[in-house]
Amino acid sequence: MSKIKSRTRAQESSGAIERMYIAMRHLFNRGFYKPMGVSGETLRESLLQLRPEIYGSVAEEKVELNGLVYILDRLPIGIEQCRYINLTSEEGYKNSSFKVIIPPKRRRNCYRIDNDQMNIEITRGRSDIYDILTHLTFLFIESHKIADNVFIEESGQTIRDWQKLEEAVLKNKLTQPEREIALSHAASILGRTFEECLAAHKLFSIKDSPERFLEIVYWMGKIALEELIDGNKRTITFSPVLRERLGHHIHGEIWANNIKKILKKNNILHRPIHIISANMHSVMNSLFASAVLKKEFSSQKNDYDVYEMLSQPESSFLRGKVKAFAEKNGMISIDDTSGTNIDVQIFDTSKIDFDKINFTFDSNIEKDQMPVLFVMDYAFGEQAYETIDELLKPYKAKGEDKEFLNIDSVSIMGKAGILEGGKGDLMIPSAHIFEGTADNYPFKNELCAKDFEGNGLQVFEGTMISVLGTSLQNKDILKFFYDSTWNVIGLEMEGAHYQKAIQSASKIRKSISEDVKVRYAYYASDNPLETGSTLASGGLGITGVKPTYLITKKILEQIFKNN
Repeated sequence: MSKIKSRTRAQESSGAIERMYIAMRHLFNRGFYKPMGVSGETLRESLLQLRPEIYGSVAEEKVELNGLVYILDRLPIGIEQCRYINLTSEEGYKNSSFKVIIPPKRRRNCYRIDNDQMNIEITRGRSDIYDILTHLTFLFIESHKIADNVFIEESGQTIRDWQKLEEAVLKNKLTQPEREIALSHAASILGRTFEECLAAHKLFSIKDSPERFLEIVYWMGKIALEELIDGNKRTITFSPVLRERLGHHIHGEIWANNIKKILKKNNILHRPIHIISANMHSVMNSLFASAVLKKEFSSQKNDYDVYEMLSQPESSFLRGKVKAFAEKNGMISIDDTSGTNIDVQIFDTSKIDFDKINFTFDSNIEKDQMPVLFVMDYAFGEQAYETIDELLKPYKAKGEDKEFLNIDSVSIMGKAGILEGGKGDLMIPSAHIFEGTADNYPFKNELCAKDFEGNGLQVFEGTMISVLGTSLQNKDILKFFYDSTWNVIGLEMEGAHYQKAIQSASKIRKSISEDVKVRYAYYASDNPLETGSTLASGGLGITGVKPTYLITKKILEQIFKNN
C-alpha cells in the first residue's frame, strides 16, 4: 500500500481560506453571530491556522501592532468600543442626524448609533463583507490576548498594569511623563517593547484624539474582559435589507444607468468608448497638466517630478488649476450618488486641442468618431463584475428602444501584490486565475513587457491570481503559486471579475464587440513573500507615482494610436 503524503502548509492554508468563506456565507445567511462565541469559532480557528502575513504575530501571545494599524485604517474610528456591529445596505442613514464616519483607507459609510453600536453600510458587494469580517475576527482575537494578559483568574482581579492604564485613559489630558508611564504599562500588557508602543502611539495619534493608541488598547481589553467575566459577548448582525439586496447589482445598475444617461445627454453614447479603471488624477494630469503647468514642467528634471509634486497635499491649488482647465476642454466629472463609491470622469476628445498636449492624434478623423475616455475609480473585489457587467449592457430609456454602447477597449490599471521584485515594479498579466475555483480567464493583453522597458523598473509578464481577499494570504500559499506551473507573478482582487464581465458581454450576450481590446497592467504595492514588505508595512508614498503615470501614458498612447 502506498503511503499517503501529509498535507503541505499551502494545502492547509488553502483549506483554511475555503472554510472561512463558507463560514462567512453561512453566518450572513443566518443573519447574526457572536464572533468570540461558538458561532464564530470556525472563523477564529481558520484565521489562526492560516496566519496571514498581513496579520503578523496573530497566532502568538504578543499583540500584533502593524496588523492593528492596517485593519483600523480600514474600519470606522471607535469600532473597538462597540459591542454591537450591524452591517446594513444603504438604508437612508445619510438623511439622518448621525455623523458619517469614513475609514481612512476604505470608502464605506459608517454610523455610530449609540455608545454600543456601529452600523457599517455595505454597497460594494460580498468582498466588502469578507474584508470587514476578516478584520473584525483579527481585532477580536487580539482583544482577547489583552484580556488574557491582564485578568488573574484565581483572584478574579486585573493586574496593576491594567489598572494604571485605565487611570491614564480616563484622564482628560496627559503630560509627556504621564503618557510615557501609560505606554510603559501598555507595553507590558501587549508583550511589546516600549519603543514599539511609542511608534504605534505616533501612528494612531490624530488631532481630535492624541492618546488614541492608549484608548484603543484600553477599549479592546475592556470589552474582551466583559466577554470573559460576564459572558456579555459582542454580536455582529446583517440587516434584512442587506441580505435581501446582496448580489442583485442594485447599486451597480443605478450607477451604470446614471452614467449612460449623462453620455446620451451629451450626445456621446454612440461614439467609440474606451473604459479605463484607474484613479481620479492620472489620466486628467497626463492629458492636461503639461498645458497648464508649463513653468513647473520646465523647471523639473523630468515629468514624474511634477506628478510627484501634484500628489502632495500642499499642491491642492495646482491640482485645482489642472481640473478647471480639463473641465473647459471636454472633461465631465460625475461624483457617485449610487452607493458604489465609484466616481467617474468622461473625456470628450473632440473638445481637446491636441496641439497643446503631449499626445498626437489623427486630425482627419471626423469629430463624431473621436474617442470618448471613460475613467472610473477603483472597484473593490466582486464589485468589479457588478459595475462593468451593468455598464456593458445596452441603455434603455423609458419609452425608447435599446441603444448599444460602442465599447472599443477596456483598460485596467492598479496596485497588486508582487511575488518577485519590489514596490513600484510592474506586472503585465496574460491571464487571471480565480483563487479557490477552477475558473481561469486567458486573454490577449494589448500591453506587453516591452512597452515598459528602459524606465528603471522591473517588468514581469505572466499569470495573476485574483484572490478572495488580500488579507487572507500567507507565505506558504503564495510560494505555492509562485513555484507552480501557473507562472504566477502577482495577486490582486478584481481582474477575474472584470474579465468575466467583459467575456460574458462580448461572447455570450453580444452587447459589445467580440473584438473589444483589453489592457491590464499593475504596479507592486507590496511583496508579501518578503518579510517587512507586506501591505501592513506601510503605503507606497511617492514610489507609486512613476509606475502610475507610465501605465497611464502607455494606455493613452495606444488608444490614440489605434483610432
